[in-house]
Amino acid sequence: MWSFMFIFFSSVAFQVTSDEIKVECSKYYEFPPISDVSPSLLVDLKVNLLTVGGICVLNISWAINIDASIQYLTGTRLMIDGQPTYLCKYHPSLAEANLTGLKQKWFYHLVETSDGLPLVQVNNLPLPPPGSGTTSKFVTLDIRCPKPSTPTPTLVPAGPVTEPDTPAELSTSPLRTEHVTVAIFGGLAGLLILCSCFIIYKNCGANIAKSIGFKSLFTSPTAPVPVLMVYSAENSAFQQAVLALAEFLQWHGGCSVAVDMWQQKKIAELGPMRWLVEQVKVADRVLIVCPQPSFQPSHSLPNHSSPQPSIPAAAHDLYPLILNMVASHAKSASELAKFWVVQLGEQQDKQPSNLALELRACKTFCLMKNLNKLCRSLHKERQDIKNISHLILRPGISYSRKSTRKLREPVEKLSRHQTSISSESKPLKSVVMSV
Repeated sequence: MWSFMFIFFSSVAFQVTSDEIKVECSKYYEFPPISDVSPSLLVDLKVNLLTVGGICVLNISWAINIDASIQYLTGTRLMIDGQPTYLCKYHPSLAEANLTGLKQKWFYHLVETSDGLPLVQVNNLPLPPPGSGTTSKFVTLDIRCPKPSTPTPTLVPAGPVTEPDTPAELSTSPLRTEHVTVAIFGGLAGLLILCSCFIIYKNCGANIAKSIGFKSLFTSPTAPVPVLMVYSAENSAFQQAVLALAEFLQWHGGCSVAVDMWQQKKIAELGPMRWLVEQVKVADRVLIVCPQPSFQPSHSLPNHSSPQPSIPAAAHDLYPLILNMVASHAKSASELAKFWVVQLGEQQDKQPSNLALELRACKTFCLMKNLNKLCRSLHKERQDIKNISHLILRPGISYSRKSTRKLREPVEKLSRHQTSISSESKPLKSVVMSV
């Protein structure tokens, strides 16, 4: 008791000497901000299991590095498998607090949990640009919540205590046997129901979740799938859809995405050809993003000779280079399997007559229709090598429609743009035929 009070008052005294910095954590559903100037990596991360009032909670404690970069710190993001993401903000900010003489500062947050093997990942915001190296600390904890102890029931005699051989006491024996029999059969029936529910969940869980607006993704907790994205330079609407797809795969799809929009400085140093070759070597998959085959450029689209500022100049060089690379691997099915085609927008023509000849042998996905299929396929090989215990304890994660909103909006905008172009081109063709 005295040791507990000493630790409590010591922690209170420490908080007061640090300008009483308070941390407030709330649920966070947005994409994390990215900036060229960002705070340094966390010094340390510790996760402990506590029991508060008979409830299992995770004590997530992290240490902030007190250096010049804290002026850029806007918050800390906590990601826990199977639970919502939390954003923790500091009041006052660390840049305004008096932290003279401190090299690091510890904070903590308590989150209710249950049995399992959750992965806890923590990073400071804003994040550095993709490809900058390690940005977060993570810990995997094996949670086994203690079971609450149940009091031993007290048996009350059915008859008078002074008459142990009366018929009243003798009649309790068949009653007890009946209770034991009911308990055994009830336990077996409950076990059978649980097994049936588990089998139904494993076979039909994905379809049930999909019917209520959720989709399931398999993810690798420690090593994201390296993915390279190359796209055709079409227009600003298509550019925004490509960027939204890259951000979704980076933050929700368990991938490490390389795209020219995020690595323009490196492309300028190496050149488009060398950068593309190096990225293809390290990537597990190369996603070639293009519009639907029915999409035809029109006067409303930007001219390739004078690209808009939102489209990097390297995009005009990388797309022809990747087509040549795909053509060079056409005779090898194993090498060609690395290249996938992703079409953005509503599919209007089942025959890909306008798709580049080099891409017609590649595996093709259509968004938003095949988004879940694309994510599952990216993780299929790594999912096959996981052991059975990992599959039972960590079957996957789910994402809702809200998390795909930033991807769905630009893709639907692109679909409307394609539909308007198609409707404008039909009268033009009829006039030409009549002449």
